[in-house]
Amino acid sequence: MIKKVLVANRGEIAMRIFRTCRVMNISTVAIYTHVDRGALHVRYAEEAYCISSDEADTSYLKPDLILEIARKTGSAIHPGYGFLSENAAFARRCEEEGVIFIGPGSDIIARMGLKTEARKIMKEAGVRVVPGTEEPVSDLEGIRAIAGEIGYPVMLKAAAGGGGKGMRLVRSEGELEAAFRLSRSEAARSFGDDSVYVEKYIENPHHVEVQVLGDQYGNVIHLYERECSIQRRHQKVIEESPSPFIREETRQAMLSVAVEACRKIGYYSAGTLEFMVDKDQQFYFLEMNTRLQVEHPVTEACTGVDLVRDMILVASGNPLPYTQDEIEFRGAAIECRIYAEDPAADFMPSPGIIKVREAPEGRNIRLDSAAYAGFEVSLHYDPMIAKLCSWGRNRESAIANMIRALREYKILGIKTTIPFHLSVLHNQTFLGGVYDTTFIDTKFDREDLSRRKNSDPTVAVIAAALKHYEEEKEAAARATTVPSVGESLWKHYGKLQMAANNF
Repeated sequence: MIKKVLVANRGEIAMRIFRTCRVMNISTVAIYTHVDRGALHVRYAEEAYCISSDEADTSYLKPDLILEIARKTGSAIHPGYGFLSENAAFARRCEEEGVIFIGPGSDIIARMGLKTEARKIMKEAGVRVVPGTEEPVSDLEGIRAIAGEIGYPVMLKAAAGGGGKGMRLVRSEGELEAAFRLSRSEAARSFGDDSVYVEKYIENPHHVEVQVLGDQYGNVIHLYERECSIQRRHQKVIEESPSPFIREETRQAMLSVAVEACRKIGYYSAGTLEFMVDKDQQFYFLEMNTRLQVEHPVTEACTGVDLVRDMILVASGNPLPYTQDEIEFRGAAIECRIYAEDPAADFMPSPGIIKVREAPEGRNIRLDSAAYAGFEVSLHYDPMIAKLCSWGRNRESAIANMIRALREYKILGIKTTIPFHLSVLHNQTFLGGVYDTTFIDTKFDREDLSRRKNSDPTVAVIAAALKHYEEEKEAAARATTVPSVGESLWKHYGKLQMAANNF
């Protein structure tokens, strides 16, 4: 049994894994850079090790050093998502050096990590894939020939990775050369591999994914699906389960295909198969993520499963703790990814120090976060600062719970996507459950976003109280009589609460 876990990651996902470890009585080890030395995951873990050489070194991609720390501390490694989570070479090093990697085997990561290889594997397993290339294409003329054959519009994608990096939509031949150049450049920066492939772009698609879980004895189950079609720059911002769009016969076919494909390839640990669904409910395999997904809390809310716990049990050599028949799906759940971005300025990053943070509480609300008042959101890392998840007996209840939680969630000092989420959750297209991946470009009401951004009087009250507090500190310093910072802040915090309650 695993007794100690090193999380090769940071932020909210490190905290989420550590919390399950604490429930399982497993010791925890954090790694951090100089930028993150005050981070919550560093303070929460029982051991913490700096992996950067100086202030300018912000990288978490240090496989040699991470393995050295794991061996020294006797830890298994959970990679979280991003960073080294789908790095087959790192997983192989763990296997070779006797360090347990909490995820699938390196051979599976390698085969499914290369998107063109994954498409071939899924076709062999009987899964329908979007028409396109099965090998990376390295020259413009090759791309032009394939695009002409399958017909525009087409999508260029990085062969070595996902997450929206290296993706370019091409609607005509005139756009192809610039898109090809940009796609290769971004793929090289993001994955160290500039190879791209081409696939047919499905108009008005829905992005639906299936959560799977397998063990090392051939057992595979599904944990139902998630709708992930609210996206900006090809990255998800809101997810929900179950999908409000797909019909029951489509759902059952998709779940069955996902489980059977994973059995055929011998998959174990948590994983996700992503599908594109067209307006006629035809679904096509896109890619497989051989790791824990950002949006896994909505699945946990509806099934009662702790995916991190089960990943640790499977990595320890245990069979799955339940069969498919024992998985009971209840209600509906929604997740809003809270980014340090300004949605009114095309989601531009908004780094800075969080001055005030009031977290939502109450029934059926879950907040995964590593942010706190005084925390600095850095440009060096992904701008997601929290994941807010709500559950309800039905979709309408889950939406109502989320709206309440978003209205309670106060973050000052940086701009966040909270006003965007509130606007989406009041949008008639979203409420009707018929939105697709073009939602932000075609159905989102930006004027409504502007109104909501300026409609909450609490923000003005908090800002005024903070300004007054800072002015009093300066006056006290000039008078050489410095009041207690804690007492002064508490006093004015009480004032702003009373003022907010009067609105």
